[in-house]
Amino acid sequence: MRATGIVRRIDDLGRVVIPKEIRKTLRIREGDPLEIFTAKDGEVILKKYSPIGELNEFSQEYTETLGETLGYGVLVTDLDSIIAVSKLPKKDYKEKSISNELEQLIENREIKFSKDNKIVPLCKDDSMEYTAQVIMPIVSSSGDCIGSISLVAKDNEILSETDEKILKIAANFLGKQVQ
Repeated sequence: MRATGIVRRIDDLGRVVIPKEIRKTLRIREGDPLEIFTAKDGEVILKKYSPIGELNEFSQEYTETLGETLGYGVLVTDLDSIIAVSKLPKKDYKEKSISNELEQLIENREIKFSKDNKIVPLCKDDSMEYTAQVIMPIVSSSGDCIGSISLVAKDNEILSETDEKILKIAANFLGKQVQ
């Protein structure tokens, strides 16, 4: 943990303001849920809450099964980073921040099916070695958009409408796993 040099007082209602600079750096927006942890030495730790992050291990297993079955790369993201990867180099994707373009697609709940080489980078420094992709937002049963699942093809492989439907099923299934 690193010190920021910023000190805040707790008000009479028990509130403390998280400085704008820190909110911007950590991409915390108004209304975002935060988890609160305490440590034995009296520290209070705030962490941005990710509903799909709770399914990290499950998402990874599901992603691997989907990747093995379809033969394409599969990625699952929350609203900030890639949390599960299959059939792609994990070191290039896992736990990397998602790209602004992908963040915008998730925010707008857009489905992206690119057959025409208009590829959306998935993470900030994406080398984009794939030639086709389907990106599907993951919406929880409460209606909140909580992330995305992507299918990517390399070497001029072609993704079909069947692949898009399978990905839609996967997104719906993952969304129903979140309470």
